Amino acid sequence: MEKTKVIVGLGSCGIAAGAGKTYEKIKALRQAEDLDFELKKTSCIGMCYCEPLVEIIDETGSYLYGEIDEARAVEIIDRHVMHHIPVKEHVVRTDLFDTTDNDFIENQIKITLRNCGYIDPENIEEYEARQGYRAIKKITDQRISRMDVIQAVISSGLRGRGGGGFPTGLKWKFASDSITSEKYIICNADEGDPGAFMDRSTLEGDPHSVLEGMIIGAYAIRATEGVIYCRAEYPLAIKRLTIALDQARQKGYLGKSILGLQGFDFDIHIKEGAGAFVCGEETALIASVEGERGMPRKRPPYPAVSGLWKKPTNINNVETYADIPWIILNGAEAYARYGTEKSKGTKVFALAGKIRRSGLVEVPMGISINDIIFKLGGGIRDGKKFKAVQLGGPSGGCIPEYLSHTPIDYDSVTATGAIMGSGGMVVMDETTCMVDVARFFLDFTRKESCGKCTFCRIGTKRMLEILTRITEGKGEQGDIEQLEDLAYQIKESSLCGLGQTAPNPVLTTIKYFRNEYEAHIRDKKCPVKVCKKLLTYEVIPEKCTGCMVCAKNCPVEAITGEQKQVHFIHQEKCIKCDVCFSKCKFEAIRLS
Repeated sequence: MEKTKVIVGLGSCGIAAGAGKTYEKIKALRQAEDLDFELKKTSCIGMCYCEPLVEIIDETGSYLYGEIDEARAVEIIDRHVMHHIPVKEHVVRTDLFDTTDNDFIENQIKITLRNCGYIDPENIEEYEARQGYRAIKKITDQRISRMDVIQAVISSGLRGRGGGGFPTGLKWKFASDSITSEKYIICNADEGDPGAFMDRSTLEGDPHSVLEGMIIGAYAIRATEGVIYCRAEYPLAIKRLTIALDQARQKGYLGKSILGLQGFDFDIHIKEGAGAFVCGEETALIASVEGERGMPRKRPPYPAVSGLWKKPTNINNVETYADIPWIILNGAEAYARYGTEKSKGTKVFALAGKIRRSGLVEVPMGISINDIIFKLGGGIRDGKKFKAVQLGGPSGGCIPEYLSHTPIDYDSVTATGAIMGSGGMVVMDETTCMVDVARFFLDFTRKESCGKCTFCRIGTKRMLEILTRITEGKGEQGDIEQLEDLAYQIKESSLCGLGQTAPNPVLTTIKYFRNEYEAHIRDKKCPVKVCKKLLTYEVIPEKCTGCMVCAKNCPVEAITGEQKQVHFIHQEKCIKCDVCFSKCKFEAIRLS
């Protein structure tokens, strides 16, 4: 009989939630009690909403426990490991009985994330045990031609998962067609969207799948050197990538004459980036790798012809490379079976916002927004109504609830005014102010503009000024039209994707929630009472007990009244700091 396994999820999300302490507690318990079980590490399992996660695998099956702090760790080790009694109230996923969270896993199709949460990412043997490096071995053993590899990727229908959605196989073919002895493969692991952490999680949880995809790409286009461009803010990903690279070299998957194939020489190094949003654009990324300031370059020539050091270069993101070994091993047809006619395969999304179950999900292309939010995400928190979803990262668009039937594919999402992007999905409820949302995202893209294009550099600043005025009650008639005019000029005149998509949150919120803009401008009111400078704080006489808590805490002495008497807020003094509202225990302050 195999030993019981106790596996702790130690991705960045888990560590931030306290998984490191949970792991050390379990380790100490095993030593103190001389317990006979195997303690293992894995990375992000995807269920970020209930970290720290601990999985116990025994002779009866697998049990995934959620929100396991040090105290609960003691409980599950005592009851489950020592006395073989599963602690059902803490189980979030198992095949042995129903749990409320089973839907989160069962509605997914995992290709990119196929190994995340199942292997120790620092152990190459565990990757190999799950068919790791068999795809490149299949190519070298069967002497599959480079063009046949490229054709398989073309036939699979895989499109770049970094945001643009360009057919991956065609991109490889263009680089392959360039005649030169020096070519490069680059993995964009920077992903400018800080909220879209799926690529970081893949690097932390399954780095070898990305390496194998790059090796296959290098074989296909005859590249001899690879670069993984990863933001320095991802230290765990960089650590595990470094370990994976050393292991791959020792096993002969990188270096000279890979797997005994003469002339197949390829190695990879890591370039740490500074986390600039603009370096998600491939020419800006190339400039950064070359030691220059990360700014986009005019195209053509495209990187496939003149990229890194002016040599033919292929760039894909983490998710794209991670899919390649699966496609080669299982066949293009197997991958193309998922998705729609023009958007094949699966896509990873980072669910965040006002949703019950946040985390990473991988779903087949063509699934509806509604199914992702309600079947996988469990719906909206606190019984609120679904209002909109912001799709595609900071420069994505906001899709309203009545379009939640929209299928997730490149063409359908683009038709709404949003973009697929790298897979960020921020869910909003009825308490969200869409004007404030537009202002928030535009503030981010304005700060991240490299400044090369006048329309992006100055235009986004002017738009932000208008949006700020509107949320402060200083909006004027004609502001909406001016925002639209500036937005279209920025989209048409910017050199790279950052500027071309930066106005999307503004344009889509105007398109679908124009009434909120008009209320801010015409009525000087925020319909959902988010924009503080548009709020009026008033005392409700019948609820006020005269406890004086509000008056004592008001920083500008705008509240007067005697003890046990109804108080009064002087509007000319009120700075709308919200202190009185938050401090009142009798709900005697209303917002209007």
